Amino acid sequence: MTRNRLEAFSDGVIAIIITIMVLELRVPTGSTLPVLRPLIPVFFSYLLSFVFIGIYWNNHHHLLQVVEHVNGRVLWANLHLLFWLSLTPFVTAWMGENHFAALPVALYGVVLLCSAIAYFILTRALLSIHTPDSVLATALGEDFKGKISVVIYLVAIPLALVRSWLACALYILVAVMWLVPDRRIERTIRQ
Repeated sequence: MTRNRLEAFSDGVIAIIITIMVLELRVPTGSTLPVLRPLIPVFFSYLLSFVFIGIYWNNHHHLLQVVEHVNGRVLWANLHLLFWLSLTPFVTAWMGENHFAALPVALYGVVLLCSAIAYFILTRALLSIHTPDSVLATALGEDFKGKISVVIYLVAIPLALVRSWLACALYILVAVMWLVPDRRIERTIRQ
């Protein structure tokens, strides 16, 4: 399988994930603004998840730009990432419907953590089949953002059980860190 097929498959799965998430935004009965009020937490959980899925899609795309080839291990690592991302619609809906209650926010964090770990595993699988001086290895470097994201999630998950809004603030912090595509890859490609 080529990296193009891997990327196309991943793009399709991510598009389906986003579609499933938006279908959770139920149309309210009524035509006045007050009927939208109960949808506010659902919308904000959707918005947060849309941003996270968009970040993964964007960084996955950048990552695959510098990949020379893939193997079976990479395919499984990519499926592992897509598995965790595919749980995002469920935890998003649960968190929104329950107005950011403690347990749904904590489980949301678990999915974010597992997605981050799966992305890390994918990068390691790719690095294992590329030379240490490859464009990929040069671009990824030490991956500080990836490591600090995992640490923040590990802090946020138990915090969600005590102060769910603080955990959400930490989730947003990670999203803000990743909003800009991975510039290491862009810089490496331009050289």
